[in-house]
Amino acid sequence: MVTLFRFLSHWPLGALHVLGAMLGWLTYWASPTYRKRVRANSAQAGVAFERARGCVAHAGRMVAEIPRLWLGRPVPMSFEGEAILDAVYGSGKGVIFLTPHLGCFESTAQLLAERKSPHYGPLTVLYRPPRQAWLQQFTEASRKRPGLETAPTTLPGVRQMIKALRQGRAVGLLPDQVPPDGQGIWSEAFGKPAYTMTLAARLALQTGAALVPLWGERLSGGRGFVVHVCPPLALPAETSLEEAVLRINRAMEEAILSCPDQYLWGYGRYKQPRPNA
Repeated sequence: MVTLFRFLSHWPLGALHVLGAMLGWLTYWASPTYRKRVRANSAQAGVAFERARGCVAHAGRMVAEIPRLWLGRPVPMSFEGEAILDAVYGSGKGVIFLTPHLGCFESTAQLLAERKSPHYGPLTVLYRPPRQAWLQQFTEASRKRPGLETAPTTLPGVRQMIKALRQGRAVGLLPDQVPPDGQGIWSEAFGKPAYTMTLAARLALQTGAALVPLWGERLSGGRGFVVHVCPPLALPAETSLEEAVLRINRAMEEAILSCPDQYLWGYGRYKQPRPNA
């Protein structure tokens, strides 16, 4: 696997995206369960499959581009809405970046680390460590770069994020990722109850950090990525945890509907949470 990753890391981004698109459609037609979920989730959001069908190829592209993003030469990336970043970073209260399963997640962290970490301190990104020890070591080594730190989905990882926010730094996470049982609440997402993590809302309510949605659009023809920065969410001091989680879900819906063909509609957003081991 490592050898394959290193081999693919030398490929042009456009070629990887062509390969990924083919793999995405192969997976779609080979798995009736996946095919049904893609159509059901997009329909639940009111998105016709004709508008969402691009997600099949983009799911494959997301996988195929990882070797290049982790191990290869840099690819073109830019911000849209960079003034928002400077404003929230400049407040000194910390920033919580919220990225849904939309576009290229890796591009958001890499661009923030490259452009903003030299001025505002490292970005801390929440991640779920792989169970295999060798894969965990490889993943951590591949993602390691200046200005970027990782925090595992454990109590020490949460403490690491709180510390970063209280120092006026930024953290990033995927708020539409289904957490283990006991680490979320049932909240509406596209009109249907979905088990939703409370971590982002708790961090914001506890530290006063800004909540900023952003996502990385994958450009056609291997031209790179544009990271779209959205205005911060307003959370008044008296906001309850349930209301804060719902507002985050609404913000994720808005981002997803801005580019529905790059959302991972095949993700099990409405699944039952797994037991917390």
